Amino acid sequence: MPSPTPHPDNTTLAPRPPRHPLQPPYPYPYRFLLNHPDKCRSRTPFLVLLVVTSPADLAARDAVRRTWGNESAVAGLSVVRLFLLGLHPVFSAELRPVLQEEDELHGDLIQQDFLDTYNNLTLKTLMGLEWVSRFCPNATYVMKADHDVFLNLEFLSRLLRPVRTDFLTGYVYRRTGPLRNRAYKWFVPPEVYPNNTYPPYCGGPAYVLSGDLALRVFSVAQVLPVINMEDAFVGICLHALGVAVTDPPPGTFTMYRLDYDKCRFSRLVMVHHYWPEDLLQVWPHFRNESIRCG
Repeated sequence: MPSPTPHPDNTTLAPRPPRHPLQPPYPYPYRFLLNHPDKCRSRTPFLVLLVVTSPADLAARDAVRRTWGNESAVAGLSVVRLFLLGLHPVFSAELRPVLQEEDELHGDLIQQDFLDTYNNLTLKTLMGLEWVSRFCPNATYVMKADHDVFLNLEFLSRLLRPVRTDFLTGYVYRRTGPLRNRAYKWFVPPEVYPNNTYPPYCGGPAYVLSGDLALRVFSVAQVLPVINMEDAFVGICLHALGVAVTDPPPGTFTMYRLDYDKCRFSRLVMVHHYWPEDLLQVWPHFRNESIRCG
């Protein structure tokens, strides 16, 4: 049985319920093992790009750096790129020198000391928002993206002007609820989230929020029960803040794979399920300015 929690005024609060194994421990003083606190010291980026990868995903990070994650890919657009990592559940010690070498070469890894698992994806996003809150609070926008997407930052930058506040957009889910079947990797038991529906939220593969809202989401996350569904949890934070999600232009965030077509992709922000070899294959064609679209 959990013991009662003492209160500063010497009264006794009711005991906290025990944490469910699927509920990530938070707030918790996770430590930065890899960090770049000075990236925004001499500039105010238009976009902080937080890319989710696992520690062993060296090929994925390399493909992102060489394609849509290239900070210089869009002329006149100030971008800071960071990859979000936890600790490999089995090979963290073996990967430590490999990641340190990679980070010395590219200077774009941030890592905290939680286990890098699917159910801890919420902790990864909160780590990214913590980094923005502490080290880059003046960023205009923050984008969270998975590594297995195609991103068109040039088209996105046009959608983000004029600059807005209290703004979050992506592929919007409405009137969805937690899956209660243990067979699904998205299983969320009532002990973790008791409501039958989530507030509106944007799908996890890629969404973008204004810098001011990123700071507010991180702040309110400190006082809300964290759940293991990262994208839905951001929606819960928005609901607590009284902020609505913004629908993007129809079809611009695509949650399924589309066959590559330059003219079609030039009018999209995100296409899901593009792997490193896919990105490296299509990117030179996409960036070829001699190939015109109507």
